[in-house]
Amino acid sequence: MPSDTKAPSLLSATLASGSSLVLLQLFSRVITFVLNQALVRLVSPQVFGTTSIQFELLLSTILFLSREGVRNALLRAPSGAQESQDRKATNRLVTNVSLLPVLLGIPTALFSAFVYLGTSSSTTSSQPHFRTSVVLYVLAAFFELLSEPMYIRTQNELRFNVRIRAEGTAVLLKTMTTFLVLVGAQEEWALVAFALGQVAYGLTMLLSFAIACRDNLDFRPRRVTVTKHDHTESLLFEPALFKLSIAMTGQSVVKHFLTEGDKFLVSRLSPLADQGGYAVAANYGSLIARIVFQPIEETARVFFSKTLSVASPDIPPSETKPDGQQSQAQKQALHTAATVLLTLLLAFTHLLLLAVTFGPPFLPLAAALLLPRKYLATSAPAILHVYVYYIPMMAFNGVLEAFFASAASPADLRAQSRWMLLFSAGFVGAAVGLARGLGMGDAGLVWANVANLALRAGYAWGFVRRFFEERGVGEVVRWRRAVPPVSVLTVFAAAAAVVRASARKYGDVPMTLGAQKGHLATGVVCLFACLLTCAISERKTVGQLLASLRGAR
Repeated sequence: MPSDTKAPSLLSATLASGSSLVLLQLFSRVITFVLNQALVRLVSPQVFGTTSIQFELLLSTILFLSREGVRNALLRAPSGAQESQDRKATNRLVTNVSLLPVLLGIPTALFSAFVYLGTSSSTTSSQPHFRTSVVLYVLAAFFELLSEPMYIRTQNELRFNVRIRAEGTAVLLKTMTTFLVLVGAQEEWALVAFALGQVAYGLTMLLSFAIACRDNLDFRPRRVTVTKHDHTESLLFEPALFKLSIAMTGQSVVKHFLTEGDKFLVSRLSPLADQGGYAVAANYGSLIARIVFQPIEETARVFFSKTLSVASPDIPPSETKPDGQQSQAQKQALHTAATVLLTLLLAFTHLLLLAVTFGPPFLPLAAALLLPRKYLATSAPAILHVYVYYIPMMAFNGVLEAFFASAASPADLRAQSRWMLLFSAGFVGAAVGLARGLGMGDAGLVWANVANLALRAGYAWGFVRRFFEERGVGEVVRWRRAVPPVSVLTVFAAAAAVVRASARKYGDVPMTLGAQKGHLATGVVCLFACLLTCAISERKTVGQLLASLRGAR
């Protein structure tokens, strides 16, 4: 496919995907937020901790280890609608690779479930219908894995709307199922209610993707005869993508521990009631991250994978071009990727400023208004304070690792894995030291995760710099382009001083909207001043980005 046709369709598709994913996350998280408001009042902290920490950790372990490496690798597969024999052969080989998550999922699910059941504390396993709930969560995970080949196909065909509809429907049915079972059944069935909701989610995902791919549901693995350099061979998998999938799947073990390390440690170090408090705080604290930053990260991964496929040597070529034209296409791809990456980092820097400036002075009021009274005595309030710093770091790390996953070679992945092993050891040491040694409890685990994400983001940024420098365009990723001007930093510093002085003034006032209205008014004025300064100072940057995107369209 000619590059001048492919680029606009890719950009418009990924932009549409990003906005749709944000709307999907907004829809799903609003529903989940409303449901959680009811659930935390319907179930005990022990049940909520078991389902939201331990069961969710079991589910994410099965899914992440089985599919994440293959999913990220296959984003680099050639996309398009050409029907040449070479393209058909490549598509069949890619389809064969997309079956790996299903094959990996069976042993991963069984092993994870047996380990979890064998290591669960007596307090956890003695809850009513505990083992039945675990089996249902494993079944739900397998339903999702069965849909993975169809998910990969629709993603590579840039049919992002399929995922939007599937996840939106699945989230709705999951929340309705959980809520109805909780309301209609006795309290002893609480764990089963959450498990049945997850089964409804997995089954809906499978059926939705099956309907979307109903014209071609033939996913049987088949060998393909390929001729290269006058040599004919029979292949089952596309060699480069298969090698990359294996490398990324191996790395996912370490990456999963670093991503979910706090939940691993909470499930082992904290009592069930505090696990419930941790889950509530995480649900509230990560609301913005899941609505905005998760869709941005996923969309960026697709965009970078497709855009940088022109400049990456590890991707099977889908079409060839004359040397001059290929060089120009590479240069354009690199500049586009750098512009998008630095713009996202600049936006996240502004987010960090907003969080640090306004988060700590207003969190006590927010916690008093949002948290149920029985959770105020748990670790939830302290954890929410740390999330002020955790959320921006999640955003930085997410987009930088999205770039890394889109451009890294197998050798890069092996090097990162070695560093991640070192980060893992540091994370465990810091987490135990902060939580137990310094008595910070669960909040110490989150602080250790903040440091872990900072190290991972720093490593990914180093890769970004090397990637562009090796291609002769290192000047396009200067870090100063991701830092706001001095005027913005000055206004935020002044606002931080003002709202903290106001917080001290209203510290002894009851935590109600009426009693705290003066403090709130101060915050609104300072927030308006900060946003106005950002709009004025960054209008040139935003204008250049919009012009670039309009030109690319």
